[in-house]
Amino acid sequence: MSISEAAPASKGALWAGRALSAVVVLFMIFDGVIKLSPLDIATQAMTELGWPADPNITRLIGAIGLISTALYALPRTSMLGAILLTAYMGGAISTHVRIGNPLFSHTLFGVYLGVILWGGVYLRDARVQALIPFSR
Repeated sequence: MSISEAAPASKGALWAGRALSAVVVLFMIFDGVIKLSPLDIATQAMTELGWPADPNITRLIGAIGLISTALYALPRTSMLGAILLTAYMGGAISTHVRIGNPLFSHTLFGVYLGVILWGGVYLRDARVQALIPFSR
């Protein structure tokens, strides 16, 4: 048994956790690759969010996202990756709050992704279930 998948409640919970984690990983790979390229659309979107029109800044943010995602995807480092991705989402949320984007579609998207991210870890790892017991 790997370190990050310590005795989940059931095989169903384990597979549901893996599926939720896969959604986050796939989204973040897509996001990071677009920023690493960086495609013009990514640099333009970053400019609209108040970031400098510098492709190197876009690449840096994409690299941070991809490294955090890789750490999340690897069982031994999934907790560190989850923490780093939570911070990454916090930065995205604060950016959207600062420029006044719509609440439910833009600003809270990082919250939605964070809930899916931590839901995946929770369902895969009994240590997280013990730390955050929803029922006794």
